[in-house]
Amino acid sequence: MQTLRKQLDELVAKLPDGKAVRARIDEIYSVYPFNEFEYLISTLLGRDVLSLDQYYEMRDSYLERNAFLYIFEISAPRTFGEAWAQGHLKELVPDLSKPSKKFDPNYSGQYDFLLDGRIRIEVKASRAVDTSSDEPLYVKALSSESTQPFWMNFQQVKPACCDVFVWIAVWRDRIRYWILSSHELKTHRAYSKGQHRGNTGEGQLHLRQENIRDFDKYEVVSSRLGKAIRDAYKRQLRVRNH
Repeated sequence: MQTLRKQLDELVAKLPDGKAVRARIDEIYSVYPFNEFEYLISTLLGRDVLSLDQYYEMRDSYLERNAFLYIFEISAPRTFGEAWAQGHLKELVPDLSKPSKKFDPNYSGQYDFLLDGRIRIEVKASRAVDTSSDEPLYVKALSSESTQPFWMNFQQVKPACCDVFVWIAVWRDRIRYWILSSHELKTHRAYSKGQHRGNTGEGQLHLRQENIRDFDKYEVVSSRLGKAIRDAYKRQLRVRNH
């Protein structure tokens, strides 16, 4: 959004009455999809300051920079964490199956997926937003190149309830994935125990600019998620059988 604003501002500055055009924005009553951007773009097109080809180029560039902005428009945390994140992972790893007592007699919702009928997987997802802003998520969504501070909180983490954790982090232009065994998460210095009073075995993990590089060795490209989950499970078994 900041890049688009800058592009439009530079074009408005070329208008003889650029200041008046900018002042008009404060008087505009916006109703979707008619807002300040629609007003500026239509004005610039009408004044021949912005050509149709330039508009198409600007539009394509914006869509590329904001390919995943729609994910920030999911307002309900549960809808984002369960419906979107789990569905997204299932698309990338079709071999995943939803657990049930048929496969695990002790299952009662402790984890999200099974792989190969035995690997218990928990999915956690979060979105990168500007922590200094009180705007809606889709407004304060950050690009992966941003230097603004961000904070991702992976909550209700229960290492004893699964074998492998899959973290999904969303920026407006990028989605990143980390795969950790349960033991690797539980013993990581960024993991804090006792998220809620009395909830034994439950904790949380905060991912920020200061510590995101600590997880580089666990990051995986989307095409290798299935293999990475199986590899993390093997590491978990080695610890368990040690």
